[in-house]
Amino acid sequence: MDLRVYFQKIKQLEQAIEGAFAVIVSQETSDGGVPGVLTEVHKASAAQLVVEGKARLASKDETDAFQQSKVLAKEEVERATLAGRVQLSLVSDSELKAIKSVLKGAKKE
Repeated sequence: MDLRVYFQKIKQLEQAIEGAFAVIVSQETSDGGVPGVLTEVHKASAAQLVVEGKARLASKDETDAFQQSKVLAKEEVERATLAGRVQLSLVSDSELKAIKSVLKGAKKE
């Protein structure tokens, strides 16, 4: 392949991609590429991978589903982070004695 044509194709495709990033879908390749994996990459990388035949641009529906899965994954990580937090309260000796005396009085009743 003529290098000039190769880089022209990349430049044209990069200009056609809206925004700074694009979602691509991997293609099966002879060097072990796994088909169907969605990834968000910079538009220059996306254009290069598409021209090389290693990926294709994702459809609007695929892109929306990918973005939604990212949001859900982020929310899950935030929930797990909050669940892992331990909340501590410092209690002075006098407060501890007051709590114990209240609890002893509640047990007697």
